[in-house]
Amino acid sequence: MNTNTDSKRAVILAGGKGRRLQPYTITFPKPLVPVGEMPILEIVIRQLKAAGFGHVTMAVGHLAELIMSYFGDGSKWGIEIEYSREERALGTVGPLALIDDLPDTFLVMNGDVLTTLRFDEIYDYHLNCGAELTIACHRCNTQVDLGVIEFDGRLEVTGYREKPVLPYDVSMGIYLFNRSVLDTFEAGEYFDFPTIVQSLIAQGRPVKVYVSDNEWLDIGRPDDYGEATERFEELREKFLPGSPATDAPQRTA
Repeated sequence: MNTNTDSKRAVILAGGKGRRLQPYTITFPKPLVPVGEMPILEIVIRQLKAAGFGHVTMAVGHLAELIMSYFGDGSKWGIEIEYSREERALGTVGPLALIDDLPDTFLVMNGDVLTTLRFDEIYDYHLNCGAELTIACHRCNTQVDLGVIEFDGRLEVTGYREKPVLPYDVSMGIYLFNRSVLDTFEAGEYFDFPTIVQSLIAQGRPVKVYVSDNEWLDIGRPDDYGEATERFEELREKFLPGSPATDAPQRTA
């Protein structure tokens, strides 16, 4: 397959064991867990292709042969796929140092992300925001089922909220990296994402967020997986816009 050097590059982290999603992940890797009629990682590949990404490196480890057998060189989807295999766990960021041909800017994402986020839009945002690292964030809300007391340093009550809804922002597992970020650790070293964020902040290097209100689902637990499957079927055209009708599951009366 010919490499399009002008296309965008992505790295998919697909080496985890998916322990939270057992028993589904006992015999095959989490990125191959089906959502609808296709593995979640195939949905990601189709989305990346639609967003102009022509070259994907999959960082694989646990049950790597199954992922490599399914996706091959990517020609089925019109995208170049290659693999970087870690022989031991290197964390969420450590595998990047094993890939020696990464461009100045590249997308990194987990291989189990189900979202309608446009990858080309966050890519362009990163190019223009001046950050070395951009983190896609999603706003969540938690209902507190108790009365929340607010008080000051003198233990005087300053407020009372009955069962408030508390907002917070979470990482979507999608990031834009400058290659310069990789100089913070050595190849073969265990390094996770929280550590690299803290390291960059401590050095005064710019880290920014891309706030998204797109559909985003974490399929870390069996209950979450069931919800994700239902949402994909309901909003298929948003997850895979423009996909041919033949991609849809065939239903019988």
